[in-house]
Amino acid sequence: MKLNIVVKRVLFLVAIIGLWQLIYSANVFEDIIFPSPNQVWTALYEGFASGDLVEALGASFKHLLSGMSMAILFGTIVGVIFGKSKQADETAGMYLIALQSIPSIVWVPLAIMLFGFTEFAVIFVVVLGGTFVMALNVRSAIHNVPPHLVRAARTMGTKGFRLFYLVEVPASIPYFMSGVRLAWAFSWRALMAGELLSNGPGLGYSLRYAQDYARMDQVIGIIIIIGVIGAVVDQLVFSKLEKNVMKRWGLAK
Repeated sequence: MKLNIVVKRVLFLVAIIGLWQLIYSANVFEDIIFPSPNQVWTALYEGFASGDLVEALGASFKHLLSGMSMAILFGTIVGVIFGKSKQADETAGMYLIALQSIPSIVWVPLAIMLFGFTEFAVIFVVVLGGTFVMALNVRSAIHNVPPHLVRAARTMGTKGFRLFYLVEVPASIPYFMSGVRLAWAFSWRALMAGELLSNGPGLGYSLRYAQDYARMDQVIGIIIIIGVIGAVVDQLVFSKLEKNVMKRWGLAK
């Protein structure tokens, strides 16, 4: 079954590349606007061979790990506050949803005003990109703890922090993992938005640099790298973690 899925995905990719080459060969667009698959591959090879793309990848992952770690921490704290405090949730819960709905690129001007064209500005955008979605998932996790578990624990004399730590936290883990997965996706997007307007280094900066010099082969190549990293990390890391947790908690087969 898995082999069949892999074959389908490979055939689909081959078809896309074939269509791409066909459009290029038909001269529908000028070469400077629409490079061939071979030109894009050559640009990627040269970028990795020279070390430029390796450096950009390293910088981007450094920004991502710093920002995403803080986003998960801050989001968890905020989510717990809103999940446990009815007063806080009723007062400011709607604003949390409003903040989460703001596109990451909107935070970039604020980040530049606060930190200038520095790496701190990029990390700031990443933090904001992942914090609110993480907070919403943690809040939902606490709200969706089965009431019978809480009642059973209270019947046995468990209350206060022990109730939260021994009952609510374990019951919230599946939602927490979903939050981490979403925080990754939102942080990755926010990272690219922040780096696009930064002074580098990073993949987003390399993308803008290539665009400034009309290197469409590099632009497409970097876009492919961004998409591949997003898909691979999600499927090989966060998706598997989420599925394993769901299976262990009896929420999936």
